[in-house]
Amino acid sequence: MPESTRPTLGVVIASVRPVRVGEKVGAWVADQARQHGAFEVDIIDLKEVALPFLNETTHPVMQKYEHDHTKRWSERVSRCQAFVFVTPEYNHGYPASLKNAIDTVNKEWWYKPVGFASYGGVSGGLRSVTQLKPVTSLLRMPAAADAFVAPFVAQQIKDGVFEPTDVQVQGTTSMLDELAKLTEALAPLQEPPTSF
Repeated sequence: MPESTRPTLGVVIASVRPVRVGEKVGAWVADQARQHGAFEVDIIDLKEVALPFLNETTHPVMQKYEHDHTKRWSERVSRCQAFVFVTPEYNHGYPASLKNAIDTVNKEWWYKPVGFASYGGVSGGLRSVTQLKPVTSLLRMPAAADAFVAPFVAQQIKDGVFEPTDVQVQGTTSMLDELAKLTEALAPLQEPPTSF
């Protein structure tokens, strides 16, 4: 597919902790997406985005943003046609930083498919994904059935780099295949990118 016509996949790194593995997992997922070839890739690190907690006076669905940080976030989300949420599991749930990022805008997410790359301890972050799916469903974001899952993820970090298993490579490839199909099918329903 020619580069100019490829949709943009936002790889959202959810963890903002000072010591984290999310950026290593996210970098690997983004590299797999580039190699896949169906997408342009935007790595969206919520630690760098540094959104304050909801501080707009009107509901996000109105898109009447007052603050520059919200406008910048709206534009960043709007530029993407699909997403992968790279999320850990904190106490059987997903990070507050990701919930805040999702809730800060609204229509910008509509009809954009989402995949999940979860990591953690014994469950591999799957309990966080279980909580995320009703949220993304309400935002009209169809979820890819296949996913990336990394239980005991710390054991896969070698010299600061994530080293995947064959199963993780296969799951990620299948997820990207499905996201590409969903993105093409949903393109007519997506609104043009927001510009302020």
